[in-house]
Amino acid sequence: MNILLIEDDPKLAGFIQKGFQSEQISLEIAYDGLIGQRILEQKTFDAVILDVNLPGINGFDLCRFIKNNWAYTPVMMLTALGTLQDKVMGFHSGADDYLAKPFEFEELLLRIKALARRNQTFANRSKVLKVSDLELDTDSQQVHRAGQRIELTKREFELLEYLMLNKGKIVSRIDILEKVWNLNFDTNTNVIDVYINYLRRKIDKDSPEKLLQTIIGRGYSLREP
Repeated sequence: MNILLIEDDPKLAGFIQKGFQSEQISLEIAYDGLIGQRILEQKTFDAVILDVNLPGINGFDLCRFIKNNWAYTPVMMLTALGTLQDKVMGFHSGADDYLAKPFEFEELLLRIKALARRNQTFANRSKVLKVSDLELDTDSQQVHRAGQRIELTKREFELLEYLMLNKGKIVSRIDILEKVWNLNFDTNTNVIDVYINYLRRKIDKDSPEKLLQTIIGRGYSLREP
C-alpha cells in the first residue's frame, strides 16, 4: 500500500510514518500543499491523507483538484478543524473520510486501509478507461477515438493502457520500461520514443485535440486538452 501524507507538522508526520512503517505501509510526505500537488501529478497512490491548513494551497482546494483529476483516488481529511461545518466543507470538497485531530493512530490505520481497499474495488470494476473522447476497453481490448475504431498492436495497447491509467501524470522512460516492458534498466535505445510516435500517429493524427504530450527531459503524459 502506497499512501501520500500532506501535512505541515513534521512531528505529526514522523509519528504517522513510524506507525505505518510498522504495518509495512509505504508513506510519502509533503509538507506543503503545492509540493503535494506536484507529487500527485507524477505518482499514483492508493490513498491521500490531507491536512486543511497548509502552506501553498489549502486542503479543501487540493481535495477538489485531486477529485477533478483522479476521481477514484480516496482522500482522508486529517485536521484540527472538527466542527460540523468544517466536516461539511470537507465532504463537499470531495473527501471520502474526515478524521479530526487529536486522533488515535489505530483508528487512522483502520480507516486508511478501508479507503485503500475500496479504491481497489472501484479500480477493478472500471473496465473502460477514458481520456477526453479516447476510450480503451480492457475487456474487449478495443480502442476508439470519437467513435472511430483504432487498431493497435499488443505493445501499443499496453503502452496506451498504462498512460490512461496514469492520465494527467508525467511518466518517465524508466516507468514505461518497468511497467510495460518489464525491464528494470535503461536499454539506452530509442524503443520508447519509437512506440510513443507509433501511438501518437494512431490516436492524435486525425484529431485537432492532441492528447499525448512529450514533457521534455521528464517523460510523457496523456492528458485532456
